[in-house]
Order: sequence, then C-alpha cells, then structure tokens
Amino acid sequence: MVFEIRTARPEDAVGVARVWAAAMPHLVKTARAIELQLKHARSQEVLIAVDGAEVVGYANIYLPPADAEAPRVRVTIQVPPEYRGRGIGSALTTTVTDRCTELGAGRLLVVVSDDSRDFATKRGFTIGRRMSHSAADLTAAREPVAPPEGLRVATYDELDPRQVYDAEVQVRDDDPSGLSGGPAYEEWVRTTWSNPDNRYDLSVAVLDGDRVLSFVTTTADPDRKLIWSNLTGTIPSARGRGLAKVVKSVALARAREAGFTVASTGNDAANEPMLAVNRWLGYRETGGAWTAEKAL
Repeated sequence: MVFEIRTARPEDAVGVARVWAAAMPHLVKTARAIELQLKHARSQEVLIAVDGAEVVGYANIYLPPADAEAPRVRVTIQVPPEYRGRGIGSALTTTVTDRCTELGAGRLLVVVSDDSRDFATKRGFTIGRRMSHSAADLTAAREPVAPPEGLRVATYDELDPRQVYDAEVQVRDDDPSGLSGGPAYEEWVRTTWSNPDNRYDLSVAVLDGDRVLSFVTTTADPDRKLIWSNLTGTIPSARGRGLAKVVKSVALARAREAGFTVASTGNDAANEPMLAVNRWLGYRETGGAWTAEKAL
C-alpha cells in the first residue's frame, strides 16, 4: 500500500465517515456532519491518510489557545481495522506529534481502544483513565421521569442556542477525562448546534424559567436506527436533584417513539453518578477505551 497524508477537505467527508463507521461504529458521525465540520471548524486541524481516492486513516488536532503555555492538546487518530498493521497509524501519529510540537504543546491526550493500547505505549504514551461504551435497547426504554416541581422540560427546538451553550460551558471542565472541551460560541453554533446529525426533538433540557439546568444533546442516524448521547450534563449548582435522569429518560422515550431502536453512549468509567443513571435506563456496557498521554 502506498499512502499519503494531507489536510482533509470537505469533499473527503464520505471517506472520513467510512473511517469512523469502521473504527467506532457505536458513534453517530455521518458524512453530512463531517462535511460541515471540514467547512467551518477553525479550532481543529484534520488530516487524512489516502491511498488513491480511498481514505484509509484520520487524525484530528484540537488547537490550543494561542497564548497557552505548553498546553495539553487533545488529538484523535483512527484507522479502520482492515488497514491496520500497514504503517498508517504510525505515520499519522508522527505527523500529529510534529504538528503539535510546532504549536507549542507540552503533552498530547488521545483515546485508544482496548486493542490499541500496545500501539500507544510503544509510541511513548502512558495509559490513563478507562472509558466505557454502552448501549440500550430502546424498545424497552423506561417511561420518562417528570422534573421536580417548579422546573420544566423542553426540547432543543424550543430553545435558543445560547441557553444550551451557557449550560454546556459550565460542565465541560468537570469531565475527568478531559475530553469535553469545545469551541467559542460562534464556532459552536456553526459546527455543533448546526450539526445535521443533531435531533433537536430528541435533545432535551430541564429549565428553571429560561435557564438550562441539565441537558442531553442527541445525534441520530436514521439509517441504522441509532442515537448517540453526545453530551449529558447538569450545571454544578443544580446537581443532586436527579435532573440527568429526567433529561435522558425523556430523550430515550422520544427516540423510541420516533422509531429508533438502539441508544449508545460513552462515559468515563469512574463517573459513577452518570453510570448509575445509565444502568437504570437500561444501558449495558459493550466495550471500552482508554485515555493516553504523552509528554513532548
């Protein structure tokens, strides 16, 4: 195999989507959403490995703030199982490492699957936190839980994006894995809120007046009848009231009614409060992954 690594372009979206589907089939990442990201994302650099017209590998660098000193930079590297063992992952890792060094990064943060831990450690990464992947049968989804008195439930199609963003930024830094960062508001609207995989009718928030206290953002692939809980969070001042159970139970019940059959999600394996909610909702673990870090 002769491959080259280059910057991804919007017209590569179909090939990139195939890489994601092969490497992480529990996720929802369609070509439409990837094309939007490649057109409008400014906080990321995306590289691909290509063999002729075929995309055979993918890498993503989440760019650090320009004024950050030796920051930890999150990266993604994906190679479909059928193309592994041919040097593609190694080449992408080297290219990403060199670029992050140019950016002044002090450390790299990546997620590796269970079967890629040896690959990472041989290239200088130290394995860190375990991540779990879980799925639930929506045909057996529980009935939705009512919110506490004085609060109300709304779907995203009833909300202004700023309401959701203001809540999201309050929970990003609480993710112990370090994987829940995001861009500034304007880019977030273009690439996250406007993501064509989003289902506003299946994304749910609990509000006190007009303030979002808890939320779950749901992406969906109708062809596979699959939904993915992209981010679930409750702002710090509203925790301990069972609001995550409310938003997720409402979202899953609505997804069942819309004809979806499987709900998928991922969590830090030490996030017991969220894992307990997911077990109550019927999620069962289907696999795992690990964070890994490398000093530069």
